[in-house]
Amino acid sequence: MSLLNMKKDVQTIVLVLGILALAAIPRNVMSQNCNCAPNLCCSQYGYCGSTEEFCGFGCKEGPCKTSDVSVASLVTQDFLDGIKSQATGGDCVGKSFYTRDAFLNALGSYSQFGTTGSSDDSKREIAAFFAHVTHETGYLCFVEEKEKTNPYCEGNTEFPCVPGKFYYGRGPIQLTGNVNYGAAGRAIKFDGLNSPETVANDPLISFKTALWFWMTNVHSVVNQGFGATIQRINGPAECGGQKPDLVEARIQLYTKYCQKFGVSPGQNLSC
Repeated sequence: MSLLNMKKDVQTIVLVLGILALAAIPRNVMSQNCNCAPNLCCSQYGYCGSTEEFCGFGCKEGPCKTSDVSVASLVTQDFLDGIKSQATGGDCVGKSFYTRDAFLNALGSYSQFGTTGSSDDSKREIAAFFAHVTHETGYLCFVEEKEKTNPYCEGNTEFPCVPGKFYYGRGPIQLTGNVNYGAAGRAIKFDGLNSPETVANDPLISFKTALWFWMTNVHSVVNQGFGATIQRINGPAECGGQKPDLVEARIQLYTKYCQKFGVSPGQNLSC
């Protein structure tokens, strides 16, 4: 046999072995970006499988495990009124601005909020969301932050600041910075860069920005404990001993809402 033919035979064997090895790899390992079989779930990390890790909290598609908890059944008018009743100070625009109807209408665009995983997972996520909303808005009192001198403008070619516009905190989770306003505007279909004030003027858009930020940045870490959600929302400013009093205030609200919903707050509460 010639040397050339030997090389061809070796290449053929290697190719065949490679194909066989590829075929032997489980689908849940191969499908990192998810293109799962109909009976498999796509996990929050982009893998296919059928166990709790794949079909539970954070499941993206497929026969995901959904809870039997209705967000609307927990976020009642009495629940929101109870938050607003604790607001102190004079001009609480948020009391009339943050309505239940606006929240539920915004929720229609984010069906995975408070519905993935077990019933306890759902209740903890809803409790965590409203703990942060309560803290950020002063018990649903403020629609924008008090300090309005900082434009919160950073250099960014994709979402450049518009001269004369300020991107300070607005809305239930205090959307801040030109990058967040630009990205939220693109996702929700409003002009976040040219009209950031819309978040403080339109209740539906306002709640949508909060849910957009949550689902984009926070939802995936809810099952890691409440402390992880603090880290995602205001970690650099509060966590690691920066402002322990503010962290504790968030934790107290969260544990209070968990108790109200009849669920354990879980582990890893602090950041």
